[in-house]
Amino acid sequence: MTSNIQMEETSLSKAAVYPKSESFDGPVVKGYGFPDGNVDYDALLNAYATTGFQATNFGAAVDMINEMLNAKSKPFEGYKMEGVRQESGCTIFLGFTSNMISSGVRESIKFIVKENLVDALVTTCGAIEEDIMKCLAPHHVGRFDFDGKTLRSKGLNRIGNLIVPSKNYELFEAWLLPILNIMYDEQKGKGTIWSPSKIISLMGEHIKNEDSVLYWAWKNDIPVFCPAITDGAVGDVMYFHSYERTGFIVDLIQDIRGINRMAVGAEKSGMIILGGGVIKHHIANANLMRNGADYTVYINTAQPFDGSDAGATPDEAVSWGKIKHGCKEPVKIYCEATLIFPLVVAQTFAKYHRKKVAESHLEPEKRETH
Repeated sequence: MTSNIQMEETSLSKAAVYPKSESFDGPVVKGYGFPDGNVDYDALLNAYATTGFQATNFGAAVDMINEMLNAKSKPFEGYKMEGVRQESGCTIFLGFTSNMISSGVRESIKFIVKENLVDALVTTCGAIEEDIMKCLAPHHVGRFDFDGKTLRSKGLNRIGNLIVPSKNYELFEAWLLPILNIMYDEQKGKGTIWSPSKIISLMGEHIKNEDSVLYWAWKNDIPVFCPAITDGAVGDVMYFHSYERTGFIVDLIQDIRGINRMAVGAEKSGMIILGGGVIKHHIANANLMRNGADYTVYINTAQPFDGSDAGATPDEAVSWGKIKHGCKEPVKIYCEATLIFPLVVAQTFAKYHRKKVAESHLEPEKRETH
């Protein structure tokens, strides 16, 4: 028979184990069930929103980018600024580190740029050279654990589990040197002062290859900002070139004015940033000039405990005025971008583009009510 003391002990324990619950109105946790073994990929990705953890952040990022695109679909109604790309109700900045171009994410980025779905790109030097290099010779898939000493002896460079032969860099140098001569001659003959974005635009024009991100950026007049333009093979070739022709000037101030004015002139501003470091801060700092972006999606694996820019959370950017206080809650997906960004594109830019194409084939009166 249970004593009063035992009952009291049990009661105390149960009170600890089963505290009184308040009601909670959040979405019910539910993933994709593969009905009868079939796969509906759209339904699978839609189910991420209620799956939990980073899958739910994926769903939030998809919603955020679709809001950007909805705003972008509206005409620009803000203050017009001379020389600033102001084509729609939302200016979208897409930033990515060079390894995104090293990898097959290049093709996802190319689609976005080809279809003119963003307004500015911000990247690092490796992305500029490797986009061109891939038009001249391929990168290859290798392994993360290939021995560095052995690869060096064979003239093979490793980027994670990707391999780039040194020969590809020689091809790039041979391709870029004549373009540097063109720019140098214009500087000396006409007084033209080149900025990184102007250099990159000229490279995009000269590559004449529809596989190139830079080609489509040039074609669609989308500026590509690269504040660290010399931190890679482009800088190597400029260094070698300087021994033949001295005094070539690259003006960074033109581009900081360019990106800052784009942000200031945006009716609404959206940031999509793959990775961290200079590309992340360059976009965020431009948006500081307008007291913060309206829409924000970060995708990277960095953590905030070390104080790095890459690891800085969106809320840290709110404290600086780089993300607007009171805007829809910004999103960070803690994930390696090659895994997730093509899926993000599938649920956002690709659907938006298909809808725009479909609407363009409707009769005008039907298009207005679609």
